[in-house]
Amino acid sequence: MTESERTEQTNVPDGLLPIRTVSSLTGVNPVTLRAWERRYKLVMPHRTPKGHRLYSKENVELIKQILELLDQGIAISQVKPLLERTPAEAEAAPATEPGEVWRGYQQTMLGAIEAFDERALDDTYNDALSLYPVDIVSQRLISPLLRILGEHWKDSDTGIAQEHFFTLYLRNKLGSRIHHVNQHSRGPLLLLACVPGDSHELGLLLFSLASAGFGYRSLLLGANTPLQQLPGVTDKRNCSGVVLSSTTKPSRGVLESDLPELVKKVTVPVFVGGGHATRSRKKIEAAGAIYLGETIGSSLTRVNEVLSRKV
Repeated sequence: MTESERTEQTNVPDGLLPIRTVSSLTGVNPVTLRAWERRYKLVMPHRTPKGHRLYSKENVELIKQILELLDQGIAISQVKPLLERTPAEAEAAPATEPGEVWRGYQQTMLGAIEAFDERALDDTYNDALSLYPVDIVSQRLISPLLRILGEHWKDSDTGIAQEHFFTLYLRNKLGSRIHHVNQHSRGPLLLLACVPGDSHELGLLLFSLASAGFGYRSLLLGANTPLQQLPGVTDKRNCSGVVLSSTTKPSRGVLESDLPELVKKVTVPVFVGGGHATRSRKKIEAAGAIYLGETIGSSLTRVNEVLSRKV
């Protein structure tokens, strides 16, 4: 936060919120909030004499309504007409076909991947990130792309190379953004790691970036991390919580032995999410950890609920 922003935040009129506070409350980053205002006239905040944006409670509620529509796959360009409909118009009108905007993004990015065109790939991804919250972009765009590439790599003589190209691009892209956020944030610190036997760290990186929209910082340990070493890390860095990713079946004894031991030794909540976590929910909860599920948005909501009770 700049000195100007700090000064502005200390002089906010009652009932109004600065953009960074609204971003933390809703998970929508300031760049996206500005784009919604500038390009689509969706959320129109008050302005201070210096031009800083201040949001009312009504603005925040409107943002939440927008997020509900976007979560259904509605394009941001279609949101304003939907919000302006009367109840009678909404009932009489045919349902809006969701997902078309994401299919367009997917096809454009697949074309860039097939051509090994990093600039075109980056332009498309940046455009999506400027208009939609990162957890929705991850759910509607990145996860389907990874699935498509994983399922169809045999269909092309460069299929494996395409998958590697996109995976490395994502690691670099997400890592750079996460590093930038961590340098400029003072929020609670989350320790993020994949359980032993799990080398799929992209989901963890996507969660880390999405958590930044809620004001969190991330300490990333990455793939295949021994759980026995995490208590020492949480003590040294004063972490507020531990988030573990389990997308594939972990090593033997991890959920039955290592996870319960970790929960006993740390003084902060331990969360577990990912594809395999859904299949192992009973073991996770029996260990004293908190099950998160598979989607980034619902996982962050759960993390917020638990950590807010500890404040």
